[in-house]
Amino acid sequence: MITRELLINLFPGIASFAIQRPEIAAARIVLIAAGFILAYLGFKRKLEPLIMVPMGVGMMCVNAGVLFFADGSLGTLFVAPLVEDPAALINVMQVNFLQPIYNFMFSNSLIACLVFMGIGAMSEISFIIMNPFTSIFIALCAEAGTFIALVLGVWLGLAPQEAASVAIIGGADGPMVLFGSLMMAPKLFVPISIIAYLYLSLTYAAYPYLIKKLVPAKYRGIDFEYDIPEVPQKTVFIFCVIVCGLLCLLLPVASPLIMSFFLGLIIKEAAIEPYQELLENTILYLSTFLLGLMLGTLCEASVLLDSKVFILLVIGVAALFFSGIGGIAGGWLMYLLKKKKFNPLIGIAGVSCVPTTAKIAQHVAEEENPFAVILPLAMGANIAGVIVSAIATGVYVSTIGLIR
Repeated sequence: MITRELLINLFPGIASFAIQRPEIAAARIVLIAAGFILAYLGFKRKLEPLIMVPMGVGMMCVNAGVLFFADGSLGTLFVAPLVEDPAALINVMQVNFLQPIYNFMFSNSLIACLVFMGIGAMSEISFIIMNPFTSIFIALCAEAGTFIALVLGVWLGLAPQEAASVAIIGGADGPMVLFGSLMMAPKLFVPISIIAYLYLSLTYAAYPYLIKKLVPAKYRGIDFEYDIPEVPQKTVFIFCVIVCGLLCLLLPVASPLIMSFFLGLIIKEAAIEPYQELLENTILYLSTFLLGLMLGTLCEASVLLDSKVFILLVIGVAALFFSGIGGIAGGWLMYLLKKKKFNPLIGIAGVSCVPTTAKIAQHVAEEENPFAVILPLAMGANIAGVIVSAIATGVYVSTIGLIR
């Protein structure tokens, strides 16, 4: 005879739906379906596959793989975030298979630093040197969402540190969001990180519509001449080392991320090929894979049903929306300052989702004019956006993060 206890032992994942609160059970079903959709959209290249495929699979499995522990409680064997008691931490590290990765790579921002090293190693700083004023100006304009979202978050009832943590999403720089939320709002680290990477992937699909609304077709295909000066490799190397040291001196609280990004750049400019290959390929792709997988397995229904999650969703959307508008506004200003010899689409590249927003600018320009080549200037604004985003994060942590 099949008893209730036998069903629970044989199919605990299914039985757990009947035991949990209805809202959590319903949320699990929604998240299982959402995980499948994210993975499929990554497969179809509608969203960023490097993040969305492992994240979607992780999200689906963590909400499906709920089981009963010996004490009768419900849980999973993936990860338990924010475990602070040393004895409890040792216990969960012996059981949860992703726990060591979370504690040794996420809770100390190591994963963010490793991703930044890889991004630095594949970036081209000479794009900024060839047109520094334009690149930095557009990047500053594209931080508009970061500051507007901070005010909005406080107005919606978040503590200043919490509002600042989610506002950093406006910089469209995932490692910065991980770092800032761990420093200022560790209790909301999980939902903020999940929301950030979901939204950053959506920029790939949403920003083309935004810029087409803000830039009429006749301006999108503007092609113009610009000089690409020959910058000696020694000059670029010295520039990277000096700027790295200067930014660490000015913003020591963000120095791990600053050093990581510039270390990748420095290795690239020093032409240390074994290290460059290691950072660009092994470290960057392994870190990105683990990042996506961890974010997916952190998407437990009970975590995402926090009362503040809806507020975070609203602020995250506002941050990226106003950053996109700010970047395009910067592009239009440069169009006027340069006497119409500039493509305003470049403004969206100031939102530092490297290299997605720069590629978006180039693709939209090509749709109107196949001969328009704006990618070098767009990449300059993109890399400048990374630096400006690091500065904004450092300022937030150094000021708002100290409020008690």
